[in-house]
Amino acid sequence: MSCNIDFWVDLLYIIVVHLFFENENGECKMSRIKSKRRKAIIRRRVFLSLTCLFLVSVIVGVTVLLSSILKPDTKPQTSSDNKSQASQQESQDKVSSTVTVLSTGDIMVHDTQLNGAYVSETGEYDFSAFFKECAPYFKEADLNVANLEVTFGSTESGKYSGYPAFNTPDSLADAIKAAGLNMLLTANNHSYDTGYFGLTRTAQVLKQRGIDFIGTRETEKDSIYTVKEVNGINIGMANYTYSTVSGGRKSLNGNQLKEEAENLVSTFVYDNAALQSFYGQVKEVIKDMKTRGAEFIVFYMHWGEEYHTDANTWQKSIAQQLCNLGVDIIIGSHPHVIQPVELLVSEDSQNTTICLYSTGNAVSNQRQEIMDSCPSGHTEDGMLFSYTLKKTDGEVTLEEVDIIPTWVNRYRGGGGYLYTIYPLENPETDIAKYALDTQATAKAERSYERTKAIVAEGLTRCQEEIGCKVTFE
Repeated sequence: MSCNIDFWVDLLYIIVVHLFFENENGECKMSRIKSKRRKAIIRRRVFLSLTCLFLVSVIVGVTVLLSSILKPDTKPQTSSDNKSQASQQESQDKVSSTVTVLSTGDIMVHDTQLNGAYVSETGEYDFSAFFKECAPYFKEADLNVANLEVTFGSTESGKYSGYPAFNTPDSLADAIKAAGLNMLLTANNHSYDTGYFGLTRTAQVLKQRGIDFIGTRETEKDSIYTVKEVNGINIGMANYTYSTVSGGRKSLNGNQLKEEAENLVSTFVYDNAALQSFYGQVKEVIKDMKTRGAEFIVFYMHWGEEYHTDANTWQKSIAQQLCNLGVDIIIGSHPHVIQPVELLVSEDSQNTTICLYSTGNAVSNQRQEIMDSCPSGHTEDGMLFSYTLKKTDGEVTLEEVDIIPTWVNRYRGGGGYLYTIYPLENPETDIAKYALDTQATAKAERSYERTKAIVAEGLTRCQEEIGCKVTFE
């Protein structure tokens, strides 16, 4: 554009004149124009103006073309587009958070498990094999819960031992924490296996490792329940175990609690009059939980009869009363086998409760081949029970419940046998992934089918009620 514009105008003028003003014989008509100089000047000015306008139009056109090529599509949004974006934004604004809680069953350490975990080179115990296949599931959830059915009484309480008085090395707590379990249930019939010292020391060991727990307390100043804030959602959680009464005092596993220990374990008694008092306590606990901001209530109950795959009358009666009082989910333990899932409705029809009567064993040495009291293999079965909560505009709703069956494998290793929990979310692919031998594969498949047979019907009803994906088609 540094060229003289007049040159280009003159050139265009000559070309146009040549094209439009010469006759067929090549005679120029300019002779007539020259005689009329004034008109020629006017025409030249008009032509110059038109030429400039033409050049400007070309430049603008090229600019628009380049812009359309180089720039993203900026066409005006339709009303449908605007509504879609508004709907998406509104949805994002409304859903403030979600939380997934996963629970598994009883963690037990029998003598055979102790022997397998012992590392002779160091004199220490390594329980990491227990949870190595579950750890990925724990890491995906926001909160992971298990029933700790042992005590950390240390050698001050005597030698490490399994049933009937569980005294387990502290390294089990390290393996639990490393796997991603961050909430333990400590109220069960074995809570007092190493006495008052073991009861309080277990609490100390868990506190030192930053593992939350409910069901027992180190001192009466500690709360008997918790309101756990996870991803902005407050979950009220409590854990109770059945107890007996001996000499007017609480008794667990045949051990009478000292007076100073009685209020350190959350218990109930299978007695109608005593249960009325228990329900009054539950009512106050739930009230306190809500005062502290609880938006969802979960009770963990250590109850039922060992090795029975059906809930008994006491379990069903207590569960119904907890439902009436406003508990949202009940998760049970103690039978060492899986029991059914049930959807409960309160007597005033104002509350529904999902009750899983027993989660079975997470890990133990209760093997089919040695269990005369339960030779069916159910004691090898457990589960990962999960539920997901969503908070929308300040309201918390249950969005999903699910069960992944688990099976415990015992195999040669360590000081004798090692034990590993295998999740069986998809038995065909998972069993192949774990590279189990032929015998173990067959046992894992049977375990999956046993669990499915017990929980499928009730779980499906709960999932259909919520409107989430059904696990067992």
